[in-house]
Amino acid sequence: MMVKQIRQHLSWKIFLSYLIVIVVGVSVLATAANFAAPGAFDRHIAAMGSMMGSSMNMSDLFNNFRDAVGEALALAALAAFAVAIVVSVLVSRQIVAPVRAMMLASQRIAAAHYDERVRVSDPTAPDELDGLAISFNQMAVRLEQTETMRRQLLGDVVHELRTPLTSIKGYMEGLIDGVLPANEDTYQQVYREADRLQRLVHDLQELSRVEAGAYLLNLQAIEVNHLIETVKTRLERQFEEKGVSLQFDVPTNLPRVQVDEDRIGQVLINLVGNALHYTPSGGSVRVVAHQLSREIQIAVIDTGIGIPAEHLPQIFTRFYRVDKSRSRVGGGSGIGLTIARHLVEAHGGRIWVTSDGADQGSTFTFTLPVA
Repeated sequence: MMVKQIRQHLSWKIFLSYLIVIVVGVSVLATAANFAAPGAFDRHIAAMGSMMGSSMNMSDLFNNFRDAVGEALALAALAAFAVAIVVSVLVSRQIVAPVRAMMLASQRIAAAHYDERVRVSDPTAPDELDGLAISFNQMAVRLEQTETMRRQLLGDVVHELRTPLTSIKGYMEGLIDGVLPANEDTYQQVYREADRLQRLVHDLQELSRVEAGAYLLNLQAIEVNHLIETVKTRLERQFEEKGVSLQFDVPTNLPRVQVDEDRIGQVLINLVGNALHYTPSGGSVRVVAHQLSREIQIAVIDTGIGIPAEHLPQIFTRFYRVDKSRSRVGGGSGIGLTIARHLVEAHGGRIWVTSDGADQGSTFTFTLPVA
């Protein structure tokens, strides 16, 4: 237990390094004194022998003994000092080297080299320096991921803006050159492209707010059936026009949920609207709710085009599309599911999707806390 504690705490390592230097110094001092003392004593005894013919007192004897001991201690201290310096340098390198490595790595990360990492000497029993290195590497990973997402988002936004802008520019050039007639149909086309552009900007603004958490939730105890009724009122006519059946399986005795009505209504409308969009005429969309422990699970089940298994992990990623060849005209901005995920998680819930594959339908499920 003591060895493990020493390995995991930097303070113990520093204490032991000082103790090692002291022990080594004392050991070298004692050893050197043991070897130097006889020679020094012999030299001084010989000097005393030459003085035997003359008068000699106790003071002279003491001075010769003191000089012999001082000579031996001086040689021993010099050897101990040299060894202590070598040991101190070796021990200090073990402590300073990781700090220096992190300093150099931080400088490279500051220069936008986000792939830089610091080596962890002992991941199984990390001390404070190893823990700092692990945290540093985690920070570097998050920075690299953030930078990758920033570049990807920038590219996605540029791509999404280019399409409607190119269409608007093409219509305007056609009007200027007289290729397109200046009638209501042409103006409607321009208006639709401008409307798509406006919706995209609105969705991007909403996404930035939910990702930053820059909004307040007006949490209230709401009946689940009330939420479902709002969705039915908003979308029932669209289902009738497309010829898709909209069904609800929501028990009346479900407990209330603690939610922001507008935000969760936004999530439900998004999920049910997506199900309508990707379900062909003659299909059906079913909204099911039931209680599971202290949560209410709400599932939107459709008989639409389905989602291949390899796309399921990325379905809530912004701008992600299952069919890369499908144009934005046939779909939304690709941000709605990302916003839905953030809103559900802000309520303390979870959201996920399951599908048996292409043309097998999809099931989007999310949970909400019971009030």
